[in-house]
Amino acid sequence: MREKLILVTNDDGYASKGMAAAIEVARSFGRVVAVAPEATQSGMSQAITMYNPLYLRRVRQEEGVEVYAFSGTPVDCVKMAFDYLLREERIDLVISGINHGSNSAVNVLYSGTMGAAIEGSFYGCPAVGLSLDDHDAAADFEAAVLYGKRIVGDVLADEHPVLPLCLNVNVPKGRPEEIRGIRLARQNRGFWREEFFRREDPRGREYFWLTGAFVNAEPQAEDTDEWALAHGYVSVVPVQVDLTDYGQLERLGKVIKEV
Repeated sequence: MREKLILVTNDDGYASKGMAAAIEVARSFGRVVAVAPEATQSGMSQAITMYNPLYLRRVRQEEGVEVYAFSGTPVDCVKMAFDYLLREERIDLVISGINHGSNSAVNVLYSGTMGAAIEGSFYGCPAVGLSLDDHDAAADFEAAVLYGKRIVGDVLADEHPVLPLCLNVNVPKGRPEEIRGIRLARQNRGFWREEFFRREDPRGREYFWLTGAFVNAEPQAEDTDEWALAHGYVSVVPVQVDLTDYGQLERLGKVIKEV
């Protein structure tokens, strides 16, 4: 049988701890090629680089694993892999992550991790975004690796996947024995309320730091990714890119007259 080829990327950079964990997941299933940003690209969503040159360099090669650093965004990294670096090969799966911090609820729209996973699904192969609900630089990725392997294994074992397929997987903070299991879920309806802190530099120029808090708009719902994480479960949400609000189409037909 042909050895499977797994593309790994992320938004925290090629040298991040989460990247090493994602490569550990991928190595269980075949040959790994990792293309990730030179530096942190969190919050880049589907951004691409159009007005600056891009630089690619191989930083590590060993049996079964190649790691490249790319000067672009996470989506740039996926495009580079599919359209240049591996254009003569068939990629079997894209793994994006493992992200420091969850990408549940509306975070999926901001996330560079999920932006890369979604981009991978555009190329006709399954994609999995993996995130750990822990922002600590010393975060323990053991549970995320364990459950990442389980979910990736199930995806690769599916002989007839319905494509495009993109999964948003979030793992709660904790040791593997503390995780209660896996839950298929839907995206929580929530939003961020931002706050800007104003400061002045030594020359008197004002500048701002952005912070904020997430507001769960349906805290009692038990079928969401936020509920799963809060109750110790790994959440798995299938993601689609069609943003059409179908519920509004019929009503708007009575408000906006087509000509």
